[in-house]
Amino acid sequence: MTVFKDRFAGRTAIVTGGASGLGKETARRLVAEGAKVALWDNNPETLAAAADDVGATFSVALDVTDADAVAAAAQSSHQALGGRLDVLVASAGITGATVPVHEFPLDSWRRTIDINLNGLFYCCRALVPLMLANGYGRIVNVASVAGKEGNPNASAYSASKAGVLGFTKSLGKELAGKGVIVNSLTPATFESPILAQLPQSQVDYMRSKIPMGRLGHVGESVAMVCFMASEECSFTTASTFDTSGGRTTY
Repeated sequence: MTVFKDRFAGRTAIVTGGASGLGKETARRLVAEGAKVALWDNNPETLAAAADDVGATFSVALDVTDADAVAAAAQSSHQALGGRLDVLVASAGITGATVPVHEFPLDSWRRTIDINLNGLFYCCRALVPLMLANGYGRIVNVASVAGKEGNPNASAYSASKAGVLGFTKSLGKELAGKGVIVNSLTPATFESPILAQLPQSQVDYMRSKIPMGRLGHVGESVAMVCFMASEECSFTTASTFDTSGGRTTY
């Protein structure tokens, strides 16, 4: 990992899904580059270990589908970070069931949409006012190539991530000119704990769709997230950045 010294000096960030995978590694790099970071995750045991590992300033165990809990966490994190918020990386998510639509369990559909889309909305709704108060902010919403192309037997995940892309476009245009930049990331499959939620056949299918012929590395997506979260990303908003190994080129 190439660290850009002090790129986030004086900046503060909240990372959801911060106990593992892309969220945790993004938090690690933000801290390494000078940011004060609060981690949010729904697993209190892994969250505590992750916060200690990456050097987070603060952590909150919560379910992002609970709008009241998100609002409370926004206030406590804002205070713990010194009364300002510069960056939100919304990476909390699940895959949901891996079955055809006509066999899809209703509870899995609802839970996947609730975490991946509704939860992301609750986070942005609670945190945008804190950024507007300072006239500065960077929001990175983690979506997926599945939101662009759709993966068979992953309808809830694909639909939720397509929703994230549409939401990002809307929010980015709302905030354009107000100092708050909003973009989304659409990674192809990369090595991550979330793969444990999928059958190997699904992982193999997704790898087969990547022209580079391999899964991504988490550091490749972390690097893109950190650019999107930085001051350098100043004239692109309501947009999507790919880390897909050539799978999506639009």
